[in-house]
Amino acid sequence: MLYPELFKQLESVRWNMDTDIPWASFDASKLTDEQAQTIKMNAITEWAALPATEMFLRDNKDDSDFSAFISIWFFEEQKHALVLMEYLRRFRPDLLPTEKELHEVRFEFEPAPPLETLMLHFCGEIRLNHWYRCASEWHTEPVIKQIYTQLSQDEARHGGAYLRYMRRALGNFGDQAKTAFAKIGVLMASARRTAQALHPTNLHVNKNLFPRDTIQSRLPDPEWLEHWLDTQIHFDSAWEGKVVDRILHNLSLLMEQSFKTVQELNRYRKELNREMAESATPGAKPQTV
Repeated sequence: MLYPELFKQLESVRWNMDTDIPWASFDASKLTDEQAQTIKMNAITEWAALPATEMFLRDNKDDSDFSAFISIWFFEEQKHALVLMEYLRRFRPDLLPTEKELHEVRFEFEPAPPLETLMLHFCGEIRLNHWYRCASEWHTEPVIKQIYTQLSQDEARHGGAYLRYMRRALGNFGDQAKTAFAKIGVLMASARRTAQALHPTNLHVNKNLFPRDTIQSRLPDPEWLEHWLDTQIHFDSAWEGKVVDRILHNLSLLMEQSFKTVQELNRYRKELNREMAESATPGAKPQTV
C-alpha cells in the first residue's frame, strides 16, 4: 500500500493556517479590487474538490489504497479553499463566497475510466502548480503572495503522489495503463493548440447538465478563468511550455521512453494502440487511431 507512506510524507510538510501564514504582514495598499475578486474565484474552484472526491470514491470502489489517499488530497484541497476564504474574511469580507456560491460547484460527475481520471488529475496538479506560481508573481500584496506559493507547493506534492499511483498502475495493468496515460497526456499537453488550457476545472463532466456541466460554468463569473489566465496573471506561452515539459518529462520517466514533444508522445500512443489491437485479434489489419 502507498497510503501509509504518503500519509507520513505529506503530514511531515503540512503547514498550519494560523502560524505559517504571515497574516500580520498584510498591506492593504497592495491589494486591488481586481486581485481580490480573483481570490474569491479561486476559493470557489478549490471547493470543487468536494464533487471530485465523491467521483474518486465512487469510481475507485475496488481500490481502498487509493481511496484512502484521497482523504489526504480532499483535506488539503478543501484547506486551500479555506485559507483563501480566511484571507477574504480578514481583509475583504464583502467578497467572501456565500454558501450558495460554494454549493453551486458541487454536482455529480459522470462515471469515467479510473486510469484516465488519474492521469487527468496528475496533469491538473502540474498545471495548477504553475498557475499558482504565476499568480503569486502577479499579486503585489505579501500575504496572498505567500498563500499562493504555499498552495503551489501542495499541488506539486499532490502531483507526485498521483505519479506514485500511476507507477503502481503500470505494474498492475501494463499496456492498458500506458494507453490511458498516453491518451490523456496528449490531450493535456496540447493546450497550445486548443482554444483554452485544459484542466479539470473547465472539462465537461455531466452531459445532462450542459451547458452548466463544468466547474467553470457554475462560477459567479463563468468567463473568469480565461480572463485570469490571459489578461491578469498573464499565463503565457513560456509558462505553458513549462507545464508541457513537466508532463512529457514525467511520462518519459514513467514509460521509460523519451518524449521531447507532444507529437512523439502521440506516435507512441498510436503504436500502443496498434500493438494492443494486434494482440486482441491476431492476424487482423491494425487500425490507425
